[in-house]
Amino acid sequence: MSPGFIFLSGILLLVLFGIYFFTGSGRRKRIIGSVLTVLLIALSLAAIYPPSETVRLGLDLQGGTSFLLRLIPEGGREIRADTLEQAVEVIRKRVDQFGVSEPVITPQGKDRIMVQIAGLDPDKVVTARQQLSQVAKLEFCEVHKDSASLIAAIEAKQAHIPAGYRIESTPEGRGQGKLLIKIHPDIKGDRVSAAFPFLDTHGWGISLEFDAEGTREFARLTQEYVGRPFAIVLDGKVQSAPVIREAITGGRCSITGSFTEQEARDLASVLENPLQNPVQIEEERSVSAGLGADSIRSGIYAGLFGLAATFIFVMAYYRFVGVVAIFALVVNLVLLFGTMTLFNCVLTLPGIAGVILSIGMAIDANVLIYERLREEMAAGRPLKLAIRAAYDKAFSAIFDANLTSLITSVILFYYATGPVKGFAVTLTLGIVTSMFSALLVTRNCFAWVIETEIVRKIRMASLINKTKFDFLRTRKTMAFLCVVAMFASISVLVIRGERNFGVDFKGGDLIVLEAKETLTEGDVRKALAEIDQEDSTVQRERSTEREFISIRSDPGTSSTILKHLFERFPDQGLRLEQNDQVGKVVGDELARRSLIALGLGILGIFIYVAARFEVSFALATTVALIHDVILTVGIYAALGREISLVMIGAVLTVAGYSVNDTIVVFDRIREGLQNDPKMPLTEVMNESINDTLSRTILTGGTTIFTTLALYVFGGPVLNDFALVILIGLLAGTFSSVFLAPPIAYWWHTWSDRRRKATVTVAA
Repeated sequence: MSPGFIFLSGILLLVLFGIYFFTGSGRRKRIIGSVLTVLLIALSLAAIYPPSETVRLGLDLQGGTSFLLRLIPEGGREIRADTLEQAVEVIRKRVDQFGVSEPVITPQGKDRIMVQIAGLDPDKVVTARQQLSQVAKLEFCEVHKDSASLIAAIEAKQAHIPAGYRIESTPEGRGQGKLLIKIHPDIKGDRVSAAFPFLDTHGWGISLEFDAEGTREFARLTQEYVGRPFAIVLDGKVQSAPVIREAITGGRCSITGSFTEQEARDLASVLENPLQNPVQIEEERSVSAGLGADSIRSGIYAGLFGLAATFIFVMAYYRFVGVVAIFALVVNLVLLFGTMTLFNCVLTLPGIAGVILSIGMAIDANVLIYERLREEMAAGRPLKLAIRAAYDKAFSAIFDANLTSLITSVILFYYATGPVKGFAVTLTLGIVTSMFSALLVTRNCFAWVIETEIVRKIRMASLINKTKFDFLRTRKTMAFLCVVAMFASISVLVIRGERNFGVDFKGGDLIVLEAKETLTEGDVRKALAEIDQEDSTVQRERSTEREFISIRSDPGTSSTILKHLFERFPDQGLRLEQNDQVGKVVGDELARRSLIALGLGILGIFIYVAARFEVSFALATTVALIHDVILTVGIYAALGREISLVMIGAVLTVAGYSVNDTIVVFDRIREGLQNDPKMPLTEVMNESINDTLSRTILTGGTTIFTTLALYVFGGPVLNDFALVILIGLLAGTFSSVFLAPPIAYWWHTWSDRRRKATVTVAA
């Protein structure tokens, strides 16, 4: 789809949106709303069809390898923007030789580069690591004319190293031993214009061609050093020191030695594309295509089962209006994936978290509208007026709940890194599409069926009758239980210490192996003890069709462990499915940035709720959110699980649900206070909580359908994510009913007393 077509389509849609919102005619509004819906669906379907060619998957879903590189300053000089840009281009040329399609190479921060290579053969990972980390700093240095005699005298302590020279050794097997060479090169490798491997009677070598200036300089130097050795130095090590027989004026030279074919080809590639600064690999992640396909398959199974269960429940409970909700949900999914494709977004595992949260919010919006519709019909309003009132009254709760989640997602997008940013992008788009489907698509559907009198009466099931529980009567007991639960959760986290964190945050290596034959955790631990790696964590995990062994070990140990396990269990059919290597510096930075992003998100929510409601509601929302996050993480840690980046995405999902639940309750409380300002606050709060209780149970129940399916069918990768959501759903539902309203009540009453005391003193 061409950018020009997308641009013109966007302009047309914006115009139609403007006409829709400002037109007063009901018939015109219905027609324009229908045209908008059809055009958006058509554009989205055109973008995502065929899926195999348009939907971009992250490496965790399609398989591949990613490297996070850091440029190391030389001589105390900072890494400049042009240095980083040059390194990106050099690395891009080096990656191109692997023949992979659409590698992603992007700068991160001031001195880092992220390299993502999809579909990279596991056999080439080691080669890629060497290619990316080798500087290929080529230098040609004069060898002192009295090199051999001076070195002998220096070793006998009868002479000192001459100023401007250093001692280097040639590689073993080349027969030249130690050489006394210049510290500062006579000519640098940046004058090399081309490099390619060759094979002659002496074996493999690398032929070099110089640019025009390099050709002139090389000719002058070789003429000056005729009859003397001339050292070829690569990354500070002498590769060879051939004797110059005659001046070389053609601008060519060669490096020979005991190279294999692959070594010669790799060296030629990096010599042609040298880096100005040394490179350190701070993070490496590899996922096999098989594990990625397994995650996709598990996710599809879970998604279909969860959606099917949700559809059946919604249709059975809401009947005709349930069909409208299902249609809107399908439209929401089509628009979401179509928008992701149009904006060239990448779907990752944390991105799936954003999809699920947006689906939950779309279902919640419909439940809010339908429960309002039930109230309006029970009050005796005509159907047309009841539908209009239901949408008008539900709008503020839907708008506030979605906007608070949007605040968090935008902050995460700008501040977080890696997969967490992918979660933010998916959630942001999902919020927009869910609001469109809930507020425009369903309303337009109702407008058509009511005006055309296709439907004259709406019936809905009523499993949850009007309740009259005194929730605030238990406020002290519930607050005490919440404090105890938070204290217990924090205690678990403190006691477990570093065991709470996976390799994403504390650094280290993660290996995931599939064994065709039965391999127990005890067998693996015994094998690891043989190489002094008995402190590594070994776990057995299962998907719908396969079983895996995961090993978490100290940084830089994965190669040794893999070699030993393959030798120790040759008949078990071991296959490497995932290999992550994360440096501690990167882990610390990821943890810090994720926490700061979450903190800023909470602050943004506090400011928005304070502006839209009042300070007491903002404080209560914030406390409830912190309670839910701490409780979720604490229970998760108590179950012996480790915190990873995917789990952070799940925690953010929990935060979104928590805020959503609380805002809905507070919106009803605000409405109650506006309708009857003289009613006691406890009565208003109790009535509001009871009025929204059916919505809370229905929304939580439908979301649990999807999450349980993800937990059962999601496999080892999505299992942890689903577990966090399940814990968080329960915590969020509890806090929105039993914790947030009491806190708002206490703050509100305390403020009133303080205000009255101030007035009394002033009088």
